[in-house]
Amino acid sequence: MMQCTDIHDRFLFRLITKKAVLYTEMITTGAILHGDCIKQLKFNSSVEHPVAIQLGGSNPEELSRCTKICSDMGYDEINLNVGCPSNRVQKGLFGACLMQDPQLLSECILAMQESTMLPVTVKCRIGINNEDKYEYLENFVNKIINDKMTTLIIHARVAILNGLSPRQNRQIPPLKYENVYKLKNSFPDLEVVINGGIRNLNECLNHLKEVDGVMLGRAAYDNPMITSNVDSILFNANDSFRSRKEILKIYLEYCLQQNENGHPFSKTLKHIFGMNKGMNNAKKYRRLLLDTIQTNNLKNNIDNLISMV
Repeated sequence: MMQCTDIHDRFLFRLITKKAVLYTEMITTGAILHGDCIKQLKFNSSVEHPVAIQLGGSNPEELSRCTKICSDMGYDEINLNVGCPSNRVQKGLFGACLMQDPQLLSECILAMQESTMLPVTVKCRIGINNEDKYEYLENFVNKIINDKMTTLIIHARVAILNGLSPRQNRQIPPLKYENVYKLKNSFPDLEVVINGGIRNLNECLNHLKEVDGVMLGRAAYDNPMITSNVDSILFNANDSFRSRKEILKIYLEYCLQQNENGHPFSKTLKHIFGMNKGMNNAKKYRRLLLDTIQTNNLKNNIDNLISMV
């Protein structure tokens, strides 16, 4: 979800659901410690909670320092991503390739836990390359788990480290939800969250019969309104519901304000291309949105955009 679940996208999703946990895009330890991305860590503290920071790295000391920074900034959870299979991530010796070294991963987790009182969670795959049998996953979890680790998020596909792009890694390896279900049965005290190929709330409800939580990624980004009933159905909270038009109106006004603060429309409006996905005038809406970005002319197009959802 790189360059997707940024501060603007999370603002949008908080207009739709107040209860779901939001995750940042993965940010590497090197970018935090040696780059210019502290601004990337900022979040809307008045509206975004609960929000988790997702880190990428494989150096325990660096992960410890970054965990402390993020903890001090007010995040609710620190997540270590060991599921990303991209070549760039592999060159940094982190992401999914870290699953090949559970001893190092265990040291990373412990170092992070020693730097914060917040929950430290891990997002992984069910295996790597040809290791897609349940026994591999169970053995891996046994090697990294400790008394402080309460939550594991599992993408129910293997990560193919060579030969597939990140996009292909989300589509080609078969989903093996049953492996995640078995893990929950083997570790009943561990909160297990399932991820991968889940398209709507009905599918979420089916998974929740077997595991503790569901993480949505691309499906929610491409069609944000599939999360509109999360609060009422999963959390029995009806006070936060807004209509599609209300959400879009508030978000577009937010985009205007952010533009005045130096954030281009290309960074804020890109998150709402799917706001009327599946509706009759979706193509016309997307064309107008693209034209709005290209002409830098949101103020004159707000009413027309809202009328199309």
